[in-house]
Amino acid sequence: MKVEAAIFNIIAVACLIAAIVYGVWAKEPIGTTALALSFGLTGLVGGFFLFVSRRIDARPEDRKDAEIADGAGELGFFSPGSYWPFAIGLSAALMGLALAFWYAWLIIIAGVALLVTIGGLLFEYYVGQNATQS
Repeated sequence: MKVEAAIFNIIAVACLIAAIVYGVWAKEPIGTTALALSFGLTGLVGGFFLFVSRRIDARPEDRKDAEIADGAGELGFFSPGSYWPFAIGLSAALMGLALAFWYAWLIIIAGVALLVTIGGLLFEYYVGQNATQS
């Protein structure tokens, strides 16, 4: 995680420098605000990665003496066939459409659809036929 933290923190510093230079040179508030918010977002992600990297063991990506074979093995569990991501995408598209035309009734429907589909994805392996026995 140290590599990822360094990448995001370098981008954050570049955004901060660009925001200062752009703010002084162009005197335009929208671009300066966008660059300042980009600095904040990348700094937040970089800080999180730095925070996490101090609490976990070094991964092969973080060690200079690591071999390619050190990264072999199981990386985690990924659902082999789930329709929930497609449903989340449709719900998000519906929300985008609702926000674009600012239909309050459609925003509510899309919000409920998003909550239901996100819940379905999160609890897919805790209920129903895919529930794991403990």
